[in-house]
Amino acid sequence: MRGLRSRKTCRAHGERERHAGPPPTGFTLLPWLLMGMGSLSNLFQGETPNPVIGGLGLLTFNSLYVFLAFRAFDQRKRDATATRVALLLLALLTCALAVGYGGNWLLFFPLLGLAVGAVLRGPGLGRWGWSLAVLAGAVAGVKEGWDGIGILYGTFLSTMVTSAILSLSEAVRELRAARDELARRAVEEERLRFSRDLHDLLGHTLSVIVVKSEAARRLAPRDLDASLAQINDIESVGRQALTEIREAVTGYRENSLATEVDRARSALTAAGVEPTVRRSGPPLSARTEALLGWVVREAVTNAVRHSRARHCEIAVHGTADRVRLTVTDDGQGPAGAPPSTVGGTGLKGLRERLTAAGGTLTAGPGPHGGFTVTAELPGEGAGAEAGSRSEAELSSGGPPPPLPPLPPQEPGMPTHAPELTLP
Repeated sequence: MRGLRSRKTCRAHGERERHAGPPPTGFTLLPWLLMGMGSLSNLFQGETPNPVIGGLGLLTFNSLYVFLAFRAFDQRKRDATATRVALLLLALLTCALAVGYGGNWLLFFPLLGLAVGAVLRGPGLGRWGWSLAVLAGAVAGVKEGWDGIGILYGTFLSTMVTSAILSLSEAVRELRAARDELARRAVEEERLRFSRDLHDLLGHTLSVIVVKSEAARRLAPRDLDASLAQINDIESVGRQALTEIREAVTGYRENSLATEVDRARSALTAAGVEPTVRRSGPPLSARTEALLGWVVREAVTNAVRHSRARHCEIAVHGTADRVRLTVTDDGQGPAGAPPSTVGGTGLKGLRERLTAAGGTLTAGPGPHGGFTVTAELPGEGAGAEAGSRSEAELSSGGPPPPLPPLPPQEPGMPTHAPELTLP
C-alpha cells in the first residue's frame, strides 16, 4: 500500500510539474500581436498613406517581434548580440511607424514594451521601462494630445508586468528543479546510510553469534553450564540485533563508545583473544562516540573473523584538538597491501563516515606484524554531563566476566570463525 501511495504521489507531482506556470516558449507572447489588427485594418481600408511602406513596416515589425519572442526564453539567446540588435531595430521601427501614422499604430509601443520586458530582465529593467514609457508618451502626445497618456501607461505596464511574470515563472521552474535534485540526493544519502548501518550491524552480530556458537559446541561435552552461558549470550545478541536493526531503519541509532568497547571485549574473549582497553583524554561528544563506536565494532569484527590473533588492544587518546582510536591485533593481517587499499565494504563505509565528519581512517599491517585500524576525528568539546570513563572506569564498569578457558583444540575442529559473506 505504501509503495502504491508513493507511485500515485509521484504521478500527481509529475502532473503538477507539467501544468505549473506558463510554458517556456515564445508562443506565449504571440497572441498579443492582435493589438496590431487596427493598423492592418487601416491598410485594407485605404486609410494609411503610402500603404506599401506601411505594409512593409507592419511585416517587419511582426517578424522582429516573433524573432524576439522565441529568443526570450533562453538565457544564452537573450544575451546574444543578435537579440539586442533586433530589439534596437524594433524600437526604431516602432517610433518611425508611430510618428509617421499615429492612431492605431501607436499601439505598437505596448507591443514593444512586451518584447523589452521579455528580453531585458533584471535589476536594470526599471530604467529601461521608464525610458520607453516616456518616449511612447512623448510620441503619442505629439500625435494624439492628452489622449496619448494611455499609451504611456500601457507601455510601462506591459514592460514591467511581462518581465515580472516571466522572471517569476522561471524562478519557480529553477526552484522545482533544485527541489527534485535535493530529493534525489536525500534518497541516495538514505540508501547509503542504511547500507552502511546494515553491514556494520549484521557483520558484527553474525560474527559474534558464530564465535559463541562455536564456543558452545566445544564446551558442551565438558562444561554444560559454560555452554549454556554462551547460548544465553547468543540469545541476547540476537535480541539486541533486532532492536538495533529497527533503530537503524528509522535512523535513530546512536552508538555509545563504552557500550561498543564492552561488546568488543565480550566477543574477543569468547573467540579466545585477550582484550586490552586503554582510554585517556577529555569527554567526547555524542557524535564522536557514535563514530568511534562504529570503528570499534568493525575492527573487532574483522579481528575475530580473519586475524587468528591472540591479543587485541583498543586505545582511545583524546586532546582538545584531536581524538585518535587505534585497534591493533597480533594476528595474520592481509600482508603486502598498502593501508589505502586494505578493507572491504565495512572499512570503506567507515572511511566515508569519518571523512564526512572531517576525520580520517587508515587500516593496514602494523609495523610489528598484525593488523592496525586507526581513526582520527577533530576534537569536539563536550559538556560535563557527557561524562568521562577512564581506563580504570572501563575496567570497573561492569564488563562481562571472563569465560572459562576453551578446551584444547580437537582434531579436525576449525580454529576460527568461518568466513561470512555480507551484502
